[in-house]
Amino acid sequence: MHSSLVNGEVEYTLPLYSNLNPEHFLSMNQFIGEQINISFSGQINCVVTGKRIRKAYGEGMSYDAFKTSPLAVESIIRPELSRIHEGIALRDEEWERKHHLRPHYVYITKTAGLKVGVTNETQIPTRWIDQGAVEGLIIAKTPHRQAAGLIEVALKQYIADRTNWRKMLQNELTTEDILVKREELISYLDNDLKQHIVDEQPLKIKFPVISYPDKVKSMKLDKVPLIEKKLMGIKGQYLIFEEGYVMNIRSHSGYYIQITN
Repeated sequence: MHSSLVNGEVEYTLPLYSNLNPEHFLSMNQFIGEQINISFSGQINCVVTGKRIRKAYGEGMSYDAFKTSPLAVESIIRPELSRIHEGIALRDEEWERKHHLRPHYVYITKTAGLKVGVTNETQIPTRWIDQGAVEGLIIAKTPHRQAAGLIEVALKQYIADRTNWRKMLQNELTTEDILVKREELISYLDNDLKQHIVDEQPLKIKFPVISYPDKVKSMKLDKVPLIEKKLMGIKGQYLIFEEGYVMNIRSHSGYYIQITN
């Protein structure tokens, strides 16, 4: 889902694709509080090649695309591995120069607990919204991806680098202060890494949710090809339904579906 912040609250649109190009954008906020029906035809198309596939890897790729596409290059998950600033590409030099040889941010977000992460300069606050973060704070700006990754590696022993997605969907939030944590984390960095520290203020994010589940029950269209439930809200990339059921939209990239209400 695409997302934007309007007066501090997230608005979601679902791009519907044909031949790898989005042709329609469906507002998802309009369905909150109403029953929606999502049906899966059984067809999956690779988001890279457009070809029909039996099983999706990563976020909607064929196995071959997952192994060769720059969209799944290892330095996406582990930014410290990027070497394009040295002129060394891991998969695709042109793509890595465009996406990784540019300013990157190191940030802290509050999803359930506090976590550290890395993203490029164009993905704030989108990255935070995708994680279901209710608060985000930039703590460093670097000239390329690897430098941001090195800061993240240095801090991971003091703070998580993954989201507890179940607690995020239950809205079980830590009481830790994000600004206090920032000062603590900076103290752990050596001078080479401290040169990238910036002084920013936190951004608060509100999600369109009527009620959060007490217990999270995940659904995937491969096993439940027809969902007919009331939509109680959207957080991160998850649809939250009545009775605690949730569905990760991003993990269904490339799926051929119909949505009605």
